[in-house]
Amino acid sequence: MIMKKVLSALLILCLVFTLAACSSSTGSKDTATTDGSLDSVVKAGVLRVGVKEDVPNFGLRNTATGEIEGFEIDIVKLLAKEILGDENAYELTPVTAKTRGPLLDNGEVDLVIATFTITDERKLTYNFSTPYYEDAVGLLVKKDAGFKGLADMNGKVIGVAQSATSKDAVQKVADEKGITVSFSEYATYPEIKAALDSGRVDAFCVDGSILGGYVDDSTMILPDRFSPQQYGVTSKLDSLALTEAVDGYINGWLEDGTIEGLITKWGLKY
Repeated sequence: MIMKKVLSALLILCLVFTLAACSSSTGSKDTATTDGSLDSVVKAGVLRVGVKEDVPNFGLRNTATGEIEGFEIDIVKLLAKEILGDENAYELTPVTAKTRGPLLDNGEVDLVIATFTITDERKLTYNFSTPYYEDAVGLLVKKDAGFKGLADMNGKVIGVAQSATSKDAVQKVADEKGITVSFSEYATYPEIKAALDSGRVDAFCVDGSILGGYVDDSTMILPDRFSPQQYGVTSKLDSLALTEAVDGYINGWLEDGTIEGLITKWGLKY
């Protein structure tokens, strides 16, 4: 009798573990990495996107809710709805100018929508959609510095983001004007703004619409504009089906005014 009870108990335990194992495998999906293809996105049931979390109006973490919000996040939602039928079927990964490429390369994200400027050099490494936004590089300075433009900044230090194209854009114009400037690189935009506030740099350099989110009573954006910038949704070179699908949606939203409506919503025309 005792042996029968023991065997019965063991049988029940085995059944419990078996059911638990089945529940675990069917109730969750392994989305640790992705090959960036359209099929893998559909199979996973989630669109994984690298976005900014420190750029006001484009992608900024709301300190009250903990959620990342902005123009580019709205584009993520639109894409999730079109590709997966659910605007909430997405996963956001915060990126910087330095990390967004590597995260796409190693399969941690399917797409990058993070103020990623389209350049001929970058097209050799990634696919880009039709541009969804156009901007130009600018300079944020302290009002009391007395600068009227880049021409007044000979010998000054300019803060830029790591791996960003802003440095090259300003250096080209500085060379044309015959002035010397140096650069200090930072991982995030808030770090550059803090460096400007503390006097470690004389200017904060990035695209004008991004700078607009960091203007305060003590700072101003100079009228100079350098190197027009176009942002595109970025994917792997071999992710052709996903790239074509995304590009089709972006073009449709540009044509029907959806993108323009989001630009207006987030006040991005600076």
